[in-house]
Amino acid sequence: MMKLAILGASGHGKVVADTAECCGWQSIEFFDDAWPGLQNNSIWSVVGDTAALMRRLADFDGVVVAIGINCIRLAKLLELRAVGARLITLIHPAATVSRYADIGEGTVIFAGAVVNAEAHLGMGAILNTGCSIDHDCVLGDAVHISPGARLAGGVLVGDLSWIGIGASVRQQLRIGQRVMVGAGSAVVSNIPNDETVAGVPAKRMR
Repeated sequence: MMKLAILGASGHGKVVADTAECCGWQSIEFFDDAWPGLQNNSIWSVVGDTAALMRRLADFDGVVVAIGINCIRLAKLLELRAVGARLITLIHPAATVSRYADIGEGTVIFAGAVVNAEAHLGMGAILNTGCSIDHDCVLGDAVHISPGARLAGGVLVGDLSWIGIGASVRQQLRIGQRVMVGAGSAVVSNIPNDETVAGVPAKRMR
């Protein structure tokens, strides 16, 4: 029986667990640092916190971090990797991922997402429901592409950036690290590090 540990028991964690079941994982246990106050997420039980997971790593065939906040997700992934956790990548069977794409460890790709040839995804990316990453895009570590967002070919997205739901990014653009792109935005020019942009076209939020 394939046994999976998921760190993070929020709504995002539920979707990760559902994806894992679709990928053939037969036993799932949740861990969350809100435990013991949080003991279930309405579907699955929460059995401990990060420290408990660290003590039980040998019990699991794989571990995935299901925390939506990019900086926390990356920190937990690095912490787990440092102690030898078997970090896995989950790709929903209803996603379309080119065999020529490069997918980093700890990444989760949800149903309906598309990743085209020679796209490169860093560690711990989230490709949410129905988003698309076109050819030759490069995503850094712990990037989150929200549902329905679209990246045209050759886009570079820096570490820890978040592309909001339904946003679109023109081809060959450069989006810096720790950038937030608002929902429904149209990005038509490069964005430097640490900016929040929104609108059509996307502009800096003051």
